[in-house]
Amino acid sequence: MNVTENKAVFLSYASQDAEAARRICEALRAAGVEVWLDQEGGLVGGDAWDRKIRGQIASCALFLPVISAATQARLEGYFRLEWKLAAQRTHTMADAKPFLLPVVIDATRDADAHVPEEFRAVQWTRLRKGYGGQAPDEATGPFCARVKTLLAPADSAVGARLTRAQEDGRGRATPLQDRPAKVGRALRVWQAWGIGAVVAVVLVGIFGWSRWREKSEGVATAQAAARRSARP
Repeated sequence: MNVTENKAVFLSYASQDAEAARRICEALRAAGVEVWLDQEGGLVGGDAWDRKIRGQIASCALFLPVISAATQARLEGYFRLEWKLAAQRTHTMADAKPFLLPVVIDATRDADAHVPEEFRAVQWTRLRKGYGGQAPDEATGPFCARVKTLLAPADSAVGARLTRAQEDGRGRATPLQDRPAKVGRALRVWQAWGIGAVVAVVLVGIFGWSRWREKSEGVATAQAAARRSARP
């Protein structure tokens, strides 16, 4: 399955968690999310496999590392390279862009997990019952909904229209997204009026003070002249 940039999810896991990863993949796909899973990727060994993995991580929309007792026990493994590559990719992203979405499938504690520091900066999801055991996990539905929400900006028609509008400069934003711009313009207008009013008051004050000074100097000059003429 090929990954479409900005739409697909990359599922990374230790080989011991392959069954749990498959269940997560099935739940996401049932919710309409595109998922890449190396169990069915048709990958060959060696350098070609490594290149394809790196390419998928470099182009996926979300990276989901599956964290468990198995990953805790394995201090070496290819999944750890995947995790480091994903963590490194976040260094070129804006802080507001969602990308890492760690998933814990057992009782592994966040604080004890052997993961890149970048993983700790985001919210983790716990899926235990349906993956560490047999009972369905009540958190699966909200989890899939969250993934779809994180992917929505790239897939939504509104987002596409806004992107086209920004590119050609002819379109208009939706009312909710246009509102901050309108408020900003209104504030700028009021600021301009306020600054203009202050400048006007200052200029009037300066002009009035100049006129008063000229008048005072004229009166003083006239009085001095009158005193001189009155001298014997």
